[in-house]
Amino acid sequence: MVSFLRFLINGISLGSVYAIIALGYTMVYGIAKMLNFAHGDIIMIGAYIAFCAMQYLGLPPLVAVLCAMAFCTVLGVIIEGLAYRPLRQATKLAVLITAIGVSYLLQNSALLIWSANPKVFPSVFSVGSIRLFDGNLVISSETILTIAANIVIMIVLTMFTGRTKMGKAMRAVSEDKGAAELMGINVNRTISLTFAIGSALAAIAGVLLCSAYPTLQPTTGSMPGIKAFTAAVFGGIGSIPGAMIGGLLLGVIEILGKAYISTELGDALVFAVLIVVLLFKPAGLLGKPMREKV
Repeated sequence: MVSFLRFLINGISLGSVYAIIALGYTMVYGIAKMLNFAHGDIIMIGAYIAFCAMQYLGLPPLVAVLCAMAFCTVLGVIIEGLAYRPLRQATKLAVLITAIGVSYLLQNSALLIWSANPKVFPSVFSVGSIRLFDGNLVISSETILTIAANIVIMIVLTMFTGRTKMGKAMRAVSEDKGAAELMGINVNRTISLTFAIGSALAAIAGVLLCSAYPTLQPTTGSMPGIKAFTAAVFGGIGSIPGAMIGGLLLGVIEILGKAYISTELGDALVFAVLIVVLLFKPAGLLGKPMREKV
């Protein structure tokens, strides 16, 4: 029983990271209707910025995280403006190829700047741990921070999109860009804001990911990025609650699969579950099927 609870908590912690990353995918797709496959590499850039801020500048962890968020926010806006905005009316294949190109650009830039040598990421938040069942179940401070950050981000983002003027503009652009523009909404600014928010969340996810798995290298964000995209599709891409549910379920399935079935088949089990879910609900758990008029 204690072992199961340990695996379950680890799965929720990992799933919380996937959920935060998936929010970036689902927001960009829901509003701009494009898949930003460079999102996983922004996670890696954010982690490197936080690492440099703490390791070389001696900044406190919170300030380092804020620096990473600020840098990734600007980076996300620049990428959207230079790489994606000119392709607003282009085919989806052109946008997809561009996203892959941006991903390789970020990876190789990180390789040139920081080299391929793995770096040990310092602890961001360490104030002890919680011990339950006579010390047999230990919940680390990083796990608590990750789960709490996921809950806070989800609440704030839901309130932002539902109650603020800019959040309502984002929802309007998501429904119909043309109609939103006719109503006086600046579509380009709204999409840029979406990339800014998604990139800031990617920086937070990168720091949380490296706090739990403290090995940092240029490929750090690749596999978590793919799994988070899977979580977004699993929960229903375009749905903020779906991203959270998909991320949490994916993290739990991965950890339990590795613990009770096979460590080698843990990742394969995640994608197998996704295939099964999409066979019965092609739009994902909370996704809405899109109807196109012809």
